[in-house]
Amino acid sequence: MTAIKVRVGPVPRVKSSPLFLDLFCRGLIILCTSVSVVLSSVAVCDGHWLLSGQHMFGLWYFCSVEVPQGSVLGPQSFTASANCTRRLEEAGVEGLDMGLAACRSVITLAVVSAIFGLELLVMSQASEGRDSSRRWTLGARLVLLAGVMAAGGVATFVLILGAFASLLGFTLTFWCQFTATFLFFLNGMAARHIQNIKPPLLPSGGHPDKL
Repeated sequence: MTAIKVRVGPVPRVKSSPLFLDLFCRGLIILCTSVSVVLSSVAVCDGHWLLSGQHMFGLWYFCSVEVPQGSVLGPQSFTASANCTRRLEEAGVEGLDMGLAACRSVITLAVVSAIFGLELLVMSQASEGRDSSRRWTLGARLVLLAGVMAAGGVATFVLILGAFASLLGFTLTFWCQFTATFLFFLNGMAARHIQNIKPPLLPSGGHPDKL
């Protein structure tokens, strides 16, 4: 009987270090999440979201806009003077006080959730193995939760003031919050999806880094 020699080579080891594309995508997610946190924070702190006629509706104040004679009404004509009041019921819109209180509370919680999520995403890059994966997954979920809460807050604001809302009436800070909400969703979904991406293997079972 002829003996057949079978040469068994060493099993190729997959490098534990992530690929450059993986690092680049994770860094981009962290950067975009940071930008969205800043945009949402500015939008909530400013709170001047809607101009309608000679009135300004915000998260914190209701104001009467003074328009100088011969000028065009716009965000630059708004003067934060004694015409502003925190008694939102004086706007004459039913449920405005309670609605905006819920709106700013939800969006504030969204910012807090995004900050904690961002911290976990950053910490995951400073650790390895299962701990890194868990922190990244939890951070992605918190950022996605921030997107859900921020979207709920923006939708509540638009629904309450739907009779006064118009595309040209929304201020720059409102669009900052709208952009931040979109980025929360985008980064949260991307962060969850990137966990399922595996490095491509060669047909022979080798790793591209071995080439």
